[in-house]
Amino acid sequence: MPAARSVAVTRSAEFISVADYTRAAVSSALADAPFQLPAAPARGDLVAKYFRTLADPTRLRILQLLRAEGELPVGEIAARLGVTQPGISNHLACLRWCGFVATRRQHRTVFNFVADERVLMLLELGDALLTDNAEHVAACCQTGERL
Repeated sequence: MPAARSVAVTRSAEFISVADYTRAAVSSALADAPFQLPAAPARGDLVAKYFRTLADPTRLRILQLLRAEGELPVGEIAARLGVTQPGISNHLACLRWCGFVATRRQHRTVFNFVADERVLMLLELGDALLTDNAEHVAACCQTGERL
């Protein structure tokens, strides 16, 4: 097996191995991630965390808008929802990280769209369940927010 190559680090005169560089890059990505991962997360905890992504009204409105329009750039989403562009960008980053939204670039414009057909099914199912339970949901004191 060939010896690991050294990769120059531009911010210092030190050299590190490719394996160490890769390990550092993964650690850095996890450190910058918009979540904290417990040592041994239970599947139910992860599913609950996944659904909390949808608990934010702005993120849900973004998904509903993309469902209706297909794909939109961040500036258009911000204008239609009346939210600042940096705010929408932060919400889109969260939605992308969790697999709800994906992007495609066309020249200098980045278009956002629903990443998976199952997300659309989830939104439709939520709407249908709400239709049957709207009064109870509105009156619920256990979810933290009252209407």
